[in-house]
Amino acid sequence: MTSVLYDVPGPRARRRNGILAIVTVIVVLAVIGFLVYRMAVSGQFAASKWYVFSFSTVWEQILKALGNTLAAFALAAILSLALGFILAIGRLSEHAWVRIPVTVITEVFRAVPVLVMMMLLYYGLPTVGIKVEPYWAVVIALMVYNGSVLAEALRAGIESLPRGQKEAGYAIGLRKAGVMRLILLPQAIRAMLPVIVAQLVVTMKDTALGFIITYPELLYYAKLLSSQEGRPILQSAIVIGGIYIVMCLILSGVAKWVEIKTRHSPKMKALAADNATVMHEGTDTELIAAQRGAGKFDGNSPG
Repeated sequence: MTSVLYDVPGPRARRRNGILAIVTVIVVLAVIGFLVYRMAVSGQFAASKWYVFSFSTVWEQILKALGNTLAAFALAAILSLALGFILAIGRLSEHAWVRIPVTVITEVFRAVPVLVMMMLLYYGLPTVGIKVEPYWAVVIALMVYNGSVLAEALRAGIESLPRGQKEAGYAIGLRKAGVMRLILLPQAIRAMLPVIVAQLVVTMKDTALGFIITYPELLYYAKLLSSQEGRPILQSAIVIGGIYIVMCLILSGVAKWVEIKTRHSPKMKALAADNATVMHEGTDTELIAAQRGAGKFDGNSPG
């Protein structure tokens, strides 16, 4: 039995895949067990290693560092989305004097690593008399890089839509701004939502790079904790890493909820119906135009 996309595995292939899955699980559990064993042998589970986390002051500072991380992420995410929309629309412009500079800017922003951008902003600009606070260096660097990546994702989403949707919009009298706003962008955002969420998760994790320019976020405080008595390096990494995991799971959950609500939203259903009408009317208009060009339409035929 054959599917459109792939051949359905037969009995032998299913047995082989089952054996590989079991072996993979055993290997992963063995690696985890070995790591836990080594941690136990080296005394990483000793109370003295976790003693620093018994102080309420430490947790207050962790919450403060978490607030700094979220503050940088929230603003960087909003600015990245805004910049992504601007660059994506600019790259799709029919005017070369807009499209070419925007393309160059997007490619340059994507090529510069986030950490390099942060260091240029924080350590480089003061050499020319411009002082940038660590917070703004983190936010601007994240905005520039992730905004350019999101721009490419949105552009790809728009260009992946059927060409007839845009042409049908023009056929019923919409201008380019109307076609982009009412037809293309809503569908592209829905199609690229998983990519957008994945990039926002990357944005959240990249706030950890701010510790190199002394921005007091979670990783910066984890580094301070690891230098305390007992050297709780692994313990600090486990606690702070767990916080990052929880934040990423929450962000993914919120995105999934938004996707479900959007899918069942009456407005989105109405938009889909409108798009179908646009496609239908546009096709009829093009058909009439073709008939006129062929001399088969006399004006009395039903549209």
